[in-house]
Amino acid sequence: MRQRPGEGPASVSGTELKQRLAAILAADVAGYSRLMAADERATVAALDAARAVFRNQIETNQGRVIDMAGDSVLAVFETATGAVSAALAIQQQLNASGNSVFEERRMRFRIGVHLGDVIEKSDGTIYGDGVNIAARLEGLAEPGGITVSESIRTAVKGKVGASFEDSGEQTVKNIAEPVRAYRIRSESFSSSAPKKTPPELALPDRPSIAVLPFTNMSGDPEQEYFADGMVEDIITELSRFQRLFVIARNTSFTYKGRSVDVKKVARELGVHFVLEGSVRKSGSKVRITAQLIDGETGRHVWAERYEDVLTDVFDLQERITRQVVGSMVGEIESEEMRLLTRGQRRYSEADDIAWRAAKSFWDALFNGEPALTLEAIRLAEQAIGKNRNCDHAWYVLSLSHTMRVFFAWTQDRRGSIDAARRAAEMLMTLAPGDSRSYLQRGTIEALFGDFARGAADQRRAHEINPNDTRGLFYLSWTEAADGNIERAKELAAQALRMSPKDRAVGIAYLAYAMAAFIEQDLNGLREFAERAIQSGPNAPIRRVLMIVYAAEVGDAPLLRTHLDKLQSIAPDFIPSVFRGDLRPFHRTEHMKMLLESLRKAGLAG
Repeated sequence: MRQRPGEGPASVSGTELKQRLAAILAADVAGYSRLMAADERATVAALDAARAVFRNQIETNQGRVIDMAGDSVLAVFETATGAVSAALAIQQQLNASGNSVFEERRMRFRIGVHLGDVIEKSDGTIYGDGVNIAARLEGLAEPGGITVSESIRTAVKGKVGASFEDSGEQTVKNIAEPVRAYRIRSESFSSSAPKKTPPELALPDRPSIAVLPFTNMSGDPEQEYFADGMVEDIITELSRFQRLFVIARNTSFTYKGRSVDVKKVARELGVHFVLEGSVRKSGSKVRITAQLIDGETGRHVWAERYEDVLTDVFDLQERITRQVVGSMVGEIESEEMRLLTRGQRRYSEADDIAWRAAKSFWDALFNGEPALTLEAIRLAEQAIGKNRNCDHAWYVLSLSHTMRVFFAWTQDRRGSIDAARRAAEMLMTLAPGDSRSYLQRGTIEALFGDFARGAADQRRAHEINPNDTRGLFYLSWTEAADGNIERAKELAAQALRMSPKDRAVGIAYLAYAMAAFIEQDLNGLREFAERAIQSGPNAPIRRVLMIVYAAEVGDAPLLRTHLDKLQSIAPDFIPSVFRGDLRPFHRTEHMKMLLESLRKAGLAG
């Protein structure tokens, strides 16, 4: 048995510890190595989908995920009833979604649940025998089954719809006293068990989506494989976004060949959004349509049509998948902002407040209003006060402090950098596998600290999720700042191709403008600096590049226009550049070029 996160000594030097009673759920995949050896890609996709089920049911039953390292899950609950209810719902949902998979390829989890003492650190990590016993009970469970301790059985008796079978006292590793174990009978969570009422799935506390099989409009059976393969790829790539809850392929494909009511599908699957589409082939040309629909109202949120030549099936699948995913995720987030504007609540109180904080952040960026960053910080901290594990709130908190430093909107520069770093590290603790965690930590370091470490973090974010266009935009900027201009232009082009309507497209144009400045391509500098400003007129560095262009060509009216605008947005930005507080370019020779151009403009700090 592998050592679990949380196992080990309860004493941690110099760290505040709290002992309390808690219900612990431990789980892992039976035969994980065998599944990986047989089909690594399918296994990773199935594991991502199962993690989403675990996270949703844990949160729905007032639990908290401690860790999802490898193929394991560790969670803590305030009540035994919550822990057992979550375990039952998880196994029922996983059993139902696995019905269409061959038996030897099915992913089955073993779950152990125990009620006992734990030691909790200030960062939420738990240790102690309570955790160890839950892990040992998991090892006693059958694949697809649940085993609980006597303390759990006693606590939930008569409170959950489950029957228990006594497995007797068990001697387990590293536990002094035998543990009495009880197996929950499989009929308690069988997907075929009779239900008194139709299940009503709670909506997750983050944007959720089901991708339905695309309709083959060609009448060509060969296109069926192409359409199904593309939908499978879309589901797999969407599952990389930990900020989304994505319904597994095996469940989505139960709707294949059926005429469906999208609103009914959304209710049945418990999701906010549904993606549907079609594939039509004529000769060598393929036309693919995709529509994103709000499951509550049936309103079309986003639609796109793609046309291409079918030469290499897999290459075309990959290109279309990246464009669909890259565009759609940004549209989902934009829709959440629009719903907030209309006063609609969709999540828990903490998550709703975090979305309001995110809206204030974006409004501050596009409107050039420093006060809105303070509002974003206030709301993010309020959300964290409601739920310390609200990772979206920590993300917005870090973003907002970062913006205040980069726009030179704060007198306490060091304090804001430290606050941004602390929030980014907390985000990393809560969501270590989320590309946003690496992206945000990397952005802070690249701008204000260890540039090499920051660039490495951003590159790691891109490796984790190459379809996260936000990561592509920021990495293109960082590569340009590092003087890697061909790589910067390649990433910017890729991001613009994937998500040409994204609110962050100005960052790609900024990367192009920085590359043109390094190459001393004045025409390119003006073209891309103008495009960057059109996409985000209140970002100071974009105005600085236009000032540089105007100084180099001797266009005094243009220089005055952009300098006046910069002064109204961020009056301390250029002085910060001369002081060395802000370094738009990492390499010394490129910073010298920038400062010389600013001096030509009559600026000297």
